[in-house]
Amino acid sequence: MIAAQDLVALVRNYNPKTNAKLIEAAYDYGRLMHEGQFRHSGEPYFTHPVAVAAILTEQRLDDATIITALLHDTIEDTKSTYAEVEARFGKEVADLVDGVTKLTNLQLSSTETKQAENFRKLFIAMSKDLRVILVKLADRLHNMRTIKAMRPEKQAQKARETMEIFAPLAGRMGMQWMREELEDLSFRVLNPEGRASIMRRFVMLHKEAGDVVHRITADMRALLEKQGIEAEVFGRAKKPYSIWRKMQAKDQGFSRLSDIYGFRIITDTEDDVYRVLGAIHQRWRAVPGRFKDYISQPKSNGYRSIHTTVSGRDGKRVEVQIRTRQMHDVAETGVAAHWSYRDGVRSGNPFAVDPAKWLAGLTERFEEDDDHDAFLEAVKLEMYTDKVFCFTPKGEVIKLPKGATPIDFAYAIHTRIGNACVGAKVDGLRVPLWTRLKNGQSVEIITAEGQTPQVTWIDIVATGRAKSAIRRALRAEDRERFIKLGRELARVAFEHVGKKATDKALTTAATALRIEDADELLARLGSAEVTGTEVVRAIYPNLKPTVTPEVDAKRAVVGLEPGQSFRRARCCQPVPGERIVGIVSRGEGVVVHAIDCEALSEYEDQTDRWMDLYWHSGEHPAAYAVTLDMTISNDAGVLGRICTLIGEQKANISDLHFVDRKPDFYRLFVDADLKDVEHLHRVMTALQAESDVAEISRYRDPAWAEGSSK
Repeated sequence: MIAAQDLVALVRNYNPKTNAKLIEAAYDYGRLMHEGQFRHSGEPYFTHPVAVAAILTEQRLDDATIITALLHDTIEDTKSTYAEVEARFGKEVADLVDGVTKLTNLQLSSTETKQAENFRKLFIAMSKDLRVILVKLADRLHNMRTIKAMRPEKQAQKARETMEIFAPLAGRMGMQWMREELEDLSFRVLNPEGRASIMRRFVMLHKEAGDVVHRITADMRALLEKQGIEAEVFGRAKKPYSIWRKMQAKDQGFSRLSDIYGFRIITDTEDDVYRVLGAIHQRWRAVPGRFKDYISQPKSNGYRSIHTTVSGRDGKRVEVQIRTRQMHDVAETGVAAHWSYRDGVRSGNPFAVDPAKWLAGLTERFEEDDDHDAFLEAVKLEMYTDKVFCFTPKGEVIKLPKGATPIDFAYAIHTRIGNACVGAKVDGLRVPLWTRLKNGQSVEIITAEGQTPQVTWIDIVATGRAKSAIRRALRAEDRERFIKLGRELARVAFEHVGKKATDKALTTAATALRIEDADELLARLGSAEVTGTEVVRAIYPNLKPTVTPEVDAKRAVVGLEPGQSFRRARCCQPVPGERIVGIVSRGEGVVVHAIDCEALSEYEDQTDRWMDLYWHSGEHPAAYAVTLDMTISNDAGVLGRICTLIGEQKANISDLHFVDRKPDFYRLFVDADLKDVEHLHRVMTALQAESDVAEISRYRDPAWAEGSSK
């Protein structure tokens, strides 16, 4: 346990004018009040308040906050009273201790209604004096650091509460370092296997590549020294939970995850920040779409920095943050910057923003609201940065993912509103439709009769609901595209029976099917309202498909040595009609890859295993499975129609696997048995014409290569 004199020394490092006697008196009083009390670990209880006070000295906080930390459990856990604390240490400290006591008594992870009411009390207490929550966060941090002494079920409860409430709150207050540590400590409790797995990967990576952080840091320092720029460079591997969250969000394994290392460059002036940025981009290749200038557009909590990601040494992606010393202080301490001291006086930081305004606005907005669920959702979405929480002009709440735009907002209200959207006002001001919405904004959608969705909207919106609705509307209007698809389907259907889809044949078919003209027939064919088989039978009802001798699937590949067997590589799933190459697989014959398969890069230095192969000419059986990656509408009967459509193209579905299920769409993998690349093209063309198919592509994954499993 830190002695009183050592704690005073920590405070005196940043505040030479500290009231040492008052801090020592609080130390002695707290130790006396907690005498005879012990923690779960067996240590004297007073070690905890002292540790909390030490954490707050790292934020260079004022004497009142340090004293509050020493006394924060006295009113709750000892015979001490508010009146006695006020008499000994003043009203300011007594109010702070009382505020922390009330926060401690709030059950933030209780039932929904009670939780909402307690959240309301939490924010009201915070709005009165933000130092209350600073002490509470430090209190929770030390408890999480020493959580192993608790019972397993208590550990899990505390860790969940920390992950759901205190870690996001620390981040919202701008104290990112604390958020990261709280998340990682909770992660250690809630998913020890996952965290241990990531730590093992780091150890293996360090053995294979050496100290990457040290080498890249040295490269950056040498570059800046050469450019004559004075700056400090720091590097580190990102926290295990941060990496785990990225792996889950991107559905990627550790080996495929980029930018697991982060670097900070701290300069003296803002001009030097941009000089450093220029030097970094000249030396290393910038990764497109990964540049953010939070200096010209600061975050709401005052955060300012340049973020860029570059391909560094050995092609590894690294994130670089560049900012001045003052910006760095705010980035590290967040709200605590308002109370921090330097050389005995409150340090005035021009970049610090008072989050009390945000807290006051939130509590004022919901203070008289009896809707507990609305209040609770509002509070949580204010803190959780992966969601956006906006309002309609009537005050209704619309919940959207981060990065959502006014177009997403419009479609979230109703498809009709989205389709007719021509503009938007955010907080009363007209904004472009590509504007990214922020928490708490009020959005008004402007509509116009006759307006239809634009093709560019697909790349603007962030929600699956909006994307799907836009695609449906575009398909309904894009008649020319349907006609083009229909013409291709007609060509394939007629060639299947040895005929040509001439204009006269199409006109005749349209008349027989009672369709006004050939273009309308093609449009209906392209939109899957009629099938190619129906069009052909309208003219040639008794004509059967032309039959050619089929190629033996076991001898479909030419170029093998006598007795050699082959199998298709699962990573690229080559089909007849595509250029192929063989890789001799030890003990398993020859593995056939498409010539453009990414997995072939693994065999570049093993030329003795390569074989020049090609497909046998002729008609192949439908025996070659190809995986199709499809996103379809989540409506009644859609999946059945998709399966029927594939069957109409003479393709058999051998497997079907759902990848993602959302309220408005499904993403699934469909394994279809096909004859050749032309057969694949026909199936995909028919599916692309289906109005309920939002996206379709051929799925190829190097991870499915030899030795891996699907």
